[in-house]
Amino acid sequence: MFTVIHDHPMIFAVGLLLADLACWRLLPVEQKVGRVLLRLVFFTAYSVLIFRAGMSPMQPSPWPDAALNMMGTALEIAWWLLGARTLTVVLGLLLIPRSGHAGRLLKDVLGAAIFLAAIVAAAAYVMQLPVKGLLATSGVVAIVVGLALQNTLSDVFSGIVLNTTKPYRLDDWIAIDGTEGKVVEIDWRATHLLTAQGGTLVIPNSVAAKAKILNLNRSADVHAIAISVTVSAQVRPRLVLDALHKTLRGVSVLLPTPKAKVVIKSSDLASVEYEASGFVGAGTDRVEARNLMFDLAYRHLRAAGIATGENPREVPASQARRLLDDVKIFRSLDAEEKDRLSQQLVAQPFAAGQVVLEFGAASEQLWVIGTGVVSASIPDGEGFVEAGRMGPGEVMGEEGVTLGAPSQARFTALTSSVIYRIDKDMLQACLEERTEVGSALSKLQEFRQQASASLLVHKPVAIKKGGFLSWLRHS
Repeated sequence: MFTVIHDHPMIFAVGLLLADLACWRLLPVEQKVGRVLLRLVFFTAYSVLIFRAGMSPMQPSPWPDAALNMMGTALEIAWWLLGARTLTVVLGLLLIPRSGHAGRLLKDVLGAAIFLAAIVAAAAYVMQLPVKGLLATSGVVAIVVGLALQNTLSDVFSGIVLNTTKPYRLDDWIAIDGTEGKVVEIDWRATHLLTAQGGTLVIPNSVAAKAKILNLNRSADVHAIAISVTVSAQVRPRLVLDALHKTLRGVSVLLPTPKAKVVIKSSDLASVEYEASGFVGAGTDRVEARNLMFDLAYRHLRAAGIATGENPREVPASQARRLLDDVKIFRSLDAEEKDRLSQQLVAQPFAAGQVVLEFGAASEQLWVIGTGVVSASIPDGEGFVEAGRMGPGEVMGEEGVTLGAPSQARFTALTSSVIYRIDKDMLQACLEERTEVGSALSKLQEFRQQASASLLVHKPVAIKKGGFLSWLRHS
């Protein structure tokens, strides 16, 4: 076997090149170390065969015969290229695990430089070309190409800077000049963001390198969420600001520090744009929290009469009527029945911190939140733990009016609130006319009891989706 190889080294050198190419294609990409080791083995064996055949990559092919000379030249050039490729994959194996995506980009840059050096060396040593003239000519060509590809090169070098300084990494949530998204790819030319709407935004690296970048994953596991609301300029800003502040108080997953805030972003003669923002922990579902903020903003703005331009204090009857449209348990009532029921609603103001319904008290009224935020707390054996927060359109005291049972939670006003009550006797007529209302109240009570029991068993620190927060949403 060794004799055959010794007699025909060039043929076996070609075979080694083909075998190397085949193994590189067939081996799984996950086996990075094995692929690199195999390439080193092939390069070493190929080098031994080249030198045993009497060739040297530092000199032209030694044979005068044209066919052998051409084959020898090709094999020597292949040695340089194979060596460049082997060095590139070794550097890739060493760089990527340590530097992540930055190592991958650096490997590409080094690989291009190594291949360029290998081509120049092959031209100088194997083909005996005048390298100095070639380098001078290539320098002029490089200047022309550089001017033609100025923007592209700017993106490439900006990408190298971004991957070196690492203002963001893959899977980070960032905002570039106000555009928020998740980093899904950083290539030579651009950074790819997956936006909250599901689209992919491509930002050139040169633009990202010059822009203001807010990394939402670099703030001690705290993430910002915000909503924008546009209201007619005829509405007094104080009413809107108050409603949006109550919206933020109603979202229990918002962190107390940094403090949530409401600001006026812009205004013109027709409308004013407001922004309500806050911060949540790393494990919080931000999409769910933003959806809840939008829903609460709608309810608090509607409760303040902003949707119709009316002041609820001046028209309490129409406010009570609008409120019934947002109460889920009364959805089966027609417009005339809601009109009659709204006349039975009695508004009662509550100051911040005042208890609306105490735990264990059998309520003789059904309470419907008109304005403000109410906190629901349940006992956990040592005290009371907040289970959730309620806003306009949500009800309390269903246990007392349906079964005469005591309240399973303590309800406390977090902000100044207006809460409407419906006396038990007044509600009985509605229950007799519409069995759907009684059924909805019973289902609500049963669901809340199950959710409360589940909450106490798991004793979560934060409200989880599908837990007591859903208990409140079913009201």
